[in-house]
Amino acid sequence: MHYYFYFFYFYTFTWASNRSSFARKVKWLYQKMEDEVFNQILYVSNQLVSWIAALAIIFGGVVPYIPQYRDIRRTQNAEGFSTYVCLVLLVANILRILFRFGRYFETALLWQSIIMIATMLIMLSLCTSVRVATEISTKRRSFTDFDWNYFWVWSRFVDYLQCVLAFTLVAAYVTYLLLESVLFVETLGFLAVFTEAMLGIPQLYCNYQNKSTEGMSIKMVLMWTSGDTFKTGYFLLTQAPMQFWICGLLQVFVDIAILSQVYYYSRYPQKPVSHTTHTTSAKAL
Repeated sequence: MHYYFYFFYFYTFTWASNRSSFARKVKWLYQKMEDEVFNQILYVSNQLVSWIAALAIIFGGVVPYIPQYRDIRRTQNAEGFSTYVCLVLLVANILRILFRFGRYFETALLWQSIIMIATMLIMLSLCTSVRVATEISTKRRSFTDFDWNYFWVWSRFVDYLQCVLAFTLVAAYVTYLLLESVLFVETLGFLAVFTEAMLGIPQLYCNYQNKSTEGMSIKMVLMWTSGDTFKTGYFLLTQAPMQFWICGLLQVFVDIAILSQVYYYSRYPQKPVSHTTHTTSAKAL
């Protein structure tokens, strides 16, 4: 009779042990599935954030020019917008594209330059057509006149295209010849981003000359500051070349300096007489 008890206890213990082992395996598999699901969610979230950041970098720089374009088109008056801003941004972004042949950087930054070049050409086309329509003088000035006194104030949009194309071809040829030079490539990258970083300087100097910030949109300056801060952080996180984030920091400092002028001239007004003429400035993010 004791044999039956022996087999009963043996099979009962074996079954209990197997059940405990099975439960541990199920628990391990469940935890593993939970970890995999969490990792997948984390990966998708990171990808989504990266895509949003890239889109913000690509299109964020052209956003300030949308209301400017609509305003010029509505009023048929381009006096409040300087076409030299277009010149600076065209030069900066053409040099940045050439810089990529010698030093790789994020594709989003490449697309940003392409979109910005297209935007500046559109702005030039509108400003030229509006200026020609309202200009009293019948004399036409062209790029092929090679008159330095009328540089970048030509009468036809095609002249601006010729200038941009000529600059691009010359810069591309020089880059092709010196592409093996590390010093040239690094200098090219620095010139590209440094040129863009200087866009806030004219407004800073204008405020200093006028001893006032009246007529300048504070909301616009705040948008510059937030955009430049975001852009600089993006450069650091994506490990962009050093030139990018150094000049990004410079842009932020210029924006802060302009905001400091707003505070100083509002607290200690230098001009008691209100201005009747307001100056506006445009800047890339």
